[in-house]
Amino acid sequence: MIKTIKQVKIPHVFTLLTIVVFICSLLTYVITSGIYERESKQVGSLTRTVVVPGTYKELPKKFSVEGIIIGENVDGEASPESLFGFLSAIPRGMEEAADIIFFIFIIGGVFGILQKTGTIMAFIQKLLDAFGHNANLLVVILMIAVAVGGSTLGMGEEFIPLIPLFLIVSKKLGYDRVVGVGIVFLAAECGFSAATTNPFTVQVAQNIAEIPLNSGIVFRIIFFIVALTVTIIFLLRYGARIKKDPSKSIMPDDDFELSENSFEKVAFKKEHLIILFVGAGLFGFIIFAVQEFGWGINEMAGGFLLIGFCAIAIMRMPVNEATKAFIKGLEDMVVAALVVGFARGVQVVLQDGQILDTIIHSAANQLQNFHQFFAAGGMLIFQTTLNFFIPSGSGQAAVTMPIMAPLSDLLGITRQTAVFAFTCGDGFSNTIIPTSGILMAILSIAKIPFTSWLRFVLPLFIILFILSFLFLTIAVLINY
Repeated sequence: MIKTIKQVKIPHVFTLLTIVVFICSLLTYVITSGIYERESKQVGSLTRTVVVPGTYKELPKKFSVEGIIIGENVDGEASPESLFGFLSAIPRGMEEAADIIFFIFIIGGVFGILQKTGTIMAFIQKLLDAFGHNANLLVVILMIAVAVGGSTLGMGEEFIPLIPLFLIVSKKLGYDRVVGVGIVFLAAECGFSAATTNPFTVQVAQNIAEIPLNSGIVFRIIFFIVALTVTIIFLLRYGARIKKDPSKSIMPDDDFELSENSFEKVAFKKEHLIILFVGAGLFGFIIFAVQEFGWGINEMAGGFLLIGFCAIAIMRMPVNEATKAFIKGLEDMVVAALVVGFARGVQVVLQDGQILDTIIHSAANQLQNFHQFFAAGGMLIFQTTLNFFIPSGSGQAAVTMPIMAPLSDLLGITRQTAVFAFTCGDGFSNTIIPTSGILMAILSIAKIPFTSWLRFVLPLFIILFILSFLFLTIAVLINY
């Protein structure tokens, strides 16, 4: 299977996502259209639109020349995606993902300022001086720190601007690009999937399922520790293998060249230390505010901007110089940010053709025919598959948990187990699906072809999927 993947030639990320959007547009002509009724529900501090169980109804499809070319809206009927709808799906996807796109831009700009102050390079050099003799220990420390952020706060997009820095660390330690990406991305996604208090998955899903917020956390902490241990061992084994024989790398012909400024020696100054302390303090407050005040992406972006302003003041950086650094950071994030909008276009066309609810309804009906052990595994498979079409934790929770929660009651499975199946299915597949905006953004920054990444990560995904299935079985046995 890995050999087959190696032979596949994947086009540029924008081309690939456009093809996926086009294929999903064609599916709207084949799959039956249908719709659930929806209602507004208070989820934590936010109001979300969720489906109403038991309200699904099929919709007849309206075919016409006008509908195929420019689209046609008829009450009580569904229209397959038109040519014009397909062409506008990506711009509309960018509009829907605007908050995430601009969040990535702002974080990139702030990191551009921090890079210009020399704080980041000085800190990396300190880390390498302290742990350079023990590369494995440094990798473990970094992965634990990143994974905790993903598990507790659902951090993902926040790590995108860090990729160039982790590439530097990887090169300095004698690894390849894949290890550099793995340290941050695999750890973040492992934490996001093995969620403990992730506000975007666990807390949203538990709220919709009407079970106590953050209940069942001990079971999830145990799973987080096991899953992260497996992930760290997988990456360390790969790193050790390519250190011994570089030809074993997933990208053996890559010379792994980075820009010359990446290795510029920067003396660690008092100002750098102050910036690190201030930045860490403000970041801690952002984390606190997400949990306690219900801060969303816009408020978080404002918090990161404040970190940038503080760094400018501490270093007494001229305004023009700071502005140029901010713009440079923005420029570095252009492809990464736009990839998120392209990926959202998939969900747009499925909603246009009104086939998304049909997929959910059909899966729920099939799960009713299985024994509770297999039904729990079926939930995992369903959520994993659906993540290709809705690679958004909170978005997927809003459309599936209102169905899966009452379904779990009928199957003799606790709602807590249904939430666990959702978090695992929604999370781990983000490491392999091309519709994951974060994955494709990171690969574009790191210059790693999608097929190369897939050959590397697929064995780990299979291991983590089996691990999730085993823990789901345990959850059913102990009535978790």
